[in-house]
Amino acid sequence: MAYKITIYTDGTARGNPGPGGYGVVLICGSHRLEKTEGFRLTTNNRMELLAVITGLEALKQPGSNVTIYTDSKYVADAVEKGWLFRWEAKSFRKTKNTDLWKRFLKIYRKHNVKFIWIKGHAGHPENELCDRMAVESSLGNVLSEDTGYKPDGDDVTIFSQHVE
Repeated sequence: MAYKITIYTDGTARGNPGPGGYGVVLICGSHRLEKTEGFRLTTNNRMELLAVITGLEALKQPGSNVTIYTDSKYVADAVEKGWLFRWEAKSFRKTKNTDLWKRFLKIYRKHNVKFIWIKGHAGHPENELCDRMAVESSLGNVLSEDTGYKPDGDDVTIFSQHVE
């Protein structure tokens, strides 16, 4: 049985790069799940994409029909306009966030996923909630390390452990 699932996502980074976070709301019938996490050093695009990945990874049944509402043109257009598949065909050469795009493709291919872009900060209740969760998580006292974030031209992460 294919489930019909709606996922709302948002991501943020203060400073871009800087502290960041994401918020996700998953809805399936009467079931609802909210997820959020904050990171010490990341970018807005990474958090937007990680929100989508986290939402899809929370699904237990493969083959679900998933509609993802996002205010990220970066994520929605990469998939819906086919850019991602061209990047993949070129082994992600000169593509940012390769680690997350590969992780995304692994889970994306297990479901029937459609993206719908919505304007951010336009009063959509679930998008506004995701935005609040992302911002609050980015302001948290305990922030995770975005181990895949690499500044342009650098092959190592900035911090290997929490720095006070």
